[in-house]
Amino acid sequence: MSELATPPVPSATGLPVLDLRRLHGPDRSVFLDELRRAARDVGFFVVTGHGVDSALEASLDEGVRRFFALPPAERRAIENTGSPHFRGYSRVGTEQTAGAADQREQIDVGPEREPLPRRDGDPAWTGLVGPNRWPSALPGLRTSVLAWQAEALRVSREILGALAESLGQAPDHFDRWFDDESHLHLKIIHYPGGTASRQGVGAHKDYGFLALLHQDAVGGLAVQLPDTPDGLSGAWVDAVPVRGGYVVNIGEMLEIATRGYLTATRHRVTSPPAGVDRYSTAFFLGPRLDAVVEPLTLPANLTAELGDAFDPAAFDPAHDPDNPLHAAYGDNAVRGWVRSHPDVAQRWGWT
Repeated sequence: MSELATPPVPSATGLPVLDLRRLHGPDRSVFLDELRRAARDVGFFVVTGHGVDSALEASLDEGVRRFFALPPAERRAIENTGSPHFRGYSRVGTEQTAGAADQREQIDVGPEREPLPRRDGDPAWTGLVGPNRWPSALPGLRTSVLAWQAEALRVSREILGALAESLGQAPDHFDRWFDDESHLHLKIIHYPGGTASRQGVGAHKDYGFLALLHQDAVGGLAVQLPDTPDGLSGAWVDAVPVRGGYVVNIGEMLEIATRGYLTATRHRVTSPPAGVDRYSTAFFLGPRLDAVVEPLTLPANLTAELGDAFDPAAFDPAHDPDNPLHAAYGDNAVRGWVRSHPDVAQRWGWT
């Protein structure tokens, strides 16, 4: 039986936990092997030892709570319907996952850039480039969010380099798709408790390379393990919060880049009960919008580990008719935004 049948899921946390400091220690090779197996067999893991200043995290958390405590009119002053780039605040129930409304409110943040000039024939993704929207009542929020975004980028790139090395590639293998024009994305999220629907976020996969999540102690994130070789559907496990740890998951671009050796894993968030609020900040590592991801060649010893469970030659990015993947990242990004925020898409002519 393939190792896919028994993914390494510690019962205490729900997900594998990896200390990034081991990347620079004497057991580096063992760490890389554990990282590869966690990414391959689960698609989700928790990293500790990432080096992000706890004071920065505290500043971010305070700013996030203060924003969602503002009067509704002040939050709506930066509503995303006022941005053709899908930036800004969205109310509870306005983002959709799998066609159903998510019970969360949030701010969507990207790189701080000027809009690109739009000309006939330009790719649709050029319209995703533009400025963020920030609340005038909380000027410090911009500072703490962008500072944490920079740290999340650093950590994510370190993990991506380690994953490349664990797959028999040079640590900088994926760097060609990342530069100053990489399309990063960050969500600042509040899940109010006691909503009629328990769908904080519906089951979905992320379409970038990696996602990194800073969550509070409330919990609610669940991950669906891969299907077993005997055809049984994968079980859902809770991603129990780990103090000081960030949840990391594989995105669809890495699935394409590895011909399905690593796969993006479905996950969801259940809304908290009445009287409880959940806060999180999620960072998504995306490449340049014009990137077309080319699959790498895996060493034979890695593919042999999975036996008949893995055939890279048979990998078809469009195998799921409900969620076909595109090697062109900008196409994936546009599809995701339009599907998630139909109100913004309709207002600004995206559909």
